[in-house]
Amino acid sequence: MNEVVVVIGAGSIGQAIARRVGAGKHVLLADVREENAIAAAKTLADAGFEVSTAVVDVAERASVHALVETAAALGAITGLVHAAGVSPTQASPATILRVDMYGTALVLEEFGNVMARAGAAVVIASQSGHRLGALSAEQDKALATTPADQLLALPMLQPDQVNDPLHAYQVSKRGNALRVMAEAVRWGKRGARVNTISPGIVMTPLARDELSGPRGAGYRRMIALSPAGRAGTPDEVANVAALLMGADGAFITGSDFLMDGGVTAAYWYGELASS
Repeated sequence: MNEVVVVIGAGSIGQAIARRVGAGKHVLLADVREENAIAAAKTLADAGFEVSTAVVDVAERASVHALVETAAALGAITGLVHAAGVSPTQASPATILRVDMYGTALVLEEFGNVMARAGAAVVIASQSGHRLGALSAEQDKALATTPADQLLALPMLQPDQVNDPLHAYQVSKRGNALRVMAEAVRWGKRGARVNTISPGIVMTPLARDELSGPRGAGYRRMIALSPAGRAGTPDEVANVAALLMGADGAFITGSDFLMDGGVTAAYWYGELASS
């Protein structure tokens, strides 16, 4: 039977991970914009990968479930890369919560029902989740375990509590890491694993939007004052994803991997602390 790797979000990071983990497998590229999936699929197919495409809206359960059925019809789902999302510059707080938080919860719920034994997934979160102040134990548990369809009704996620796009993004990405911890327990019963990667500023079209947007000066300062002194690349994220999804990562599940060139370290304990 074919092994299938599903990549949700056909952007630079999703494509880079597909290149690292998709050889010899069927790669199903899904994106909310069909033209993005088709363009990415052509690039991968030209490089020798077996690829097909699908359209998915991660914030709609029926759409995510249809993607699961499409993937399952192709073979055993042994890999999942969830790299879809919107940034603070691109969307309102409500849209960010719906796509980045609720959408991720839906993907984890739906694919957690069908992952093959020894299958593995990575969810792309963000360094932003590490710059949100500590939440209460009750809030952590609510973000981790509330059924997806009840998630956006939580008091802590209402408009009077989350009214800024950056705050919405931070709490969504913190929620992603917490949700993956909880889902890892359920996935483990199938013999499957799931982890998050929390990248810093990685040079993608989305990052360029941010760097040229209203928060651009802050992001440029963030890069300049970080220990690494530069932005990351999609291939560096893919290196970590390949570890987590491969045999060398077989003992890693329910974990979050922060890779931000030291920005978070500088934010809490370095020159960025005063900003």
